[in-house]
Amino acid sequence: MRSYLQYIQRKVRPSPCPPYHHVCQVGDPVLRSQAAIVDPATITGSEVQGVISTMVRVMRRLECVGLSAPQVGVPLRIVALEYPEKMLEESSPASREARGLSAQPLRIFVNPSLRVLDGRKVLFQEACESVSGFSATVPRYVSVEVSGLNEKAEPVTWQATGWPARILQHEMDHLDGLLYVDRMDSKTFINIMWQTHNE
Repeated sequence: MRSYLQYIQRKVRPSPCPPYHHVCQVGDPVLRSQAAIVDPATITGSEVQGVISTMVRVMRRLECVGLSAPQVGVPLRIVALEYPEKMLEESSPASREARGLSAQPLRIFVNPSLRVLDGRKVLFQEACESVSGFSATVPRYVSVEVSGLNEKAEPVTWQATGWPARILQHEMDHLDGLLYVDRMDSKTFINIMWQTHNE
């Protein structure tokens, strides 16, 4: 139940509208809907560009490596991915090798389609800004290819292996209303702060 103060704040300051400057949390219907195809003619327009720039700002502020438009409240088929060099440097050489980590520049895909290049699946722990505070082991394909349009409405194709392939599959799932919890090994599902709760 909302407090009287919250009620007054809502009256004085209306709720924000998408694209949000935060990430929608599980339970928000936008995360379970099928995202709509973007009209290519609108990609360079202010509305779609505004969605893309908001996605990038939120992704960088939260220091996450991928984000989809539904996660900022916009049910459109747009994903962003970036793995900064600084983040890579924070990982041990053993972790880099085991997970197939590699630095990646900012990449935007509009109306992306995914093709599996290597049908083998690997298991690693995965988290999501929309299921904040939790993590689980999720099987993902080793190598995939994504095709779509970039932020300039130019056709792009990219082959990804290892962790970048995992990020792509995770973000592509968001466009179809799927979360990693739909693919996880449920016995590995954890609250990432569980040890803190015991202290």
